[in-house]
Amino acid sequence: MAKKTEFEQKIADDIKNQQGRLMPVKASLIERLLVRKALCTSLHPNAADEFTFDTVGPSYRIIGEYEEKFRTAIKRNQEPFDDALIVEKLSPKGYLLLNGHHRWAAAMRVGIKKVPIQIVNLAQDSDIDKILENSKHDKRVTLDLDEVIFREKNDKYTENVPSFHFMRLNKKIKQGIPALFYYLTKHGYDIWVYSANYYSIDDIQRFFKHYNAHVDGIITGTMRKDEFKAERNARREKKISDKYKVTLHIDNDMILATGDVGAKFKRFDLETTPGEWSNKVIEVIEEFRDEKK
Repeated sequence: MAKKTEFEQKIADDIKNQQGRLMPVKASLIERLLVRKALCTSLHPNAADEFTFDTVGPSYRIIGEYEEKFRTAIKRNQEPFDDALIVEKLSPKGYLLLNGHHRWAAAMRVGIKKVPIQIVNLAQDSDIDKILENSKHDKRVTLDLDEVIFREKNDKYTENVPSFHFMRLNKKIKQGIPALFYYLTKHGYDIWVYSANYYSIDDIQRFFKHYNAHVDGIITGTMRKDEFKAERNARREKKISDKYKVTLHIDNDMILATGDVGAKFKRFDLETTPGEWSNKVIEVIEEFRDEKK
C-alpha cells in the first residue's frame, strides 16, 4: 500500500478521533435557517465517503481543478462556491461532511476560512427503531421521492401547491399522491419514502403535511457508500423485514411485492396514463389484497 500523504494522514487521524467523541444530532429549524457558513476547521471528513477510503481516497486532480476555480473567482471578487456543502450537525460541536469533500479540501489549500454549508437532518438508527416499535402494521409500501413522487415544474400532472405554505423544498408532487397515501394509511400500510439525495427528513415531513399526506419512514442520502457500516445496515434491513410481512415497492410503471407473497416476489405492471396513475395503483393493490385473502 502506498504511503499516505500528509493530507491523507490528517483525514485518517480526524476519523479516528471522531470515534467515541462525536455523534450526529438533529439541528433545529432555526439553526438550519440561520447557519449558512462554517469554518473549514469545524468540518469533519466522513468515514462513509469514498474520499476517505484507503482504496479510493481523495482525487488530487479534482481538488486541483477546484483550487484553480476558487482562485480565479477570488481574483474577480466573485463567490467561489456555486453550491453549499451538505453537512450534518455533530455533538458536542462541528459538522460532518456528507457532500463536498473535494471542495472542502480545495478551500483549505487555497486559504478560504469559511465555506457555505447546508445543514440536513438524516434518519438515525434510533429514528428507525422508534418507527418500527410504534407501528401496529405488518405491511408497508416504499416509494422513491425523486423517481416517483417529485415532478418537474412543467409537468401538468401535479397537485396544486398549498396556499400560505412554507416549504424549503421547491418541489411539485405527483397528481394523486395525497389520495393514494390516504388510501394506504386507511388500509393498514406504513408508508416509507427514500431518496439518494441529501434531503433533511424534517423538510420532507413538513412538505407532506402541507398536502395532508402522512408518511411513516423517511430515509435520505442512500447514495452514501457505507463501507464501514455494512453490518449495521444489514441489521437495519433485517429489523425492517422482520417487522413487515409484505412490502409493496411502488414505481411509475410497476408494483413489486416482496415478503410473504408465495414467491420470491410478484410484479404487477401499471399500464395507465399519468392522470390515472394513482387510481391504477389502488386498483392493483385491491386485487393483491383480494388475492391474499
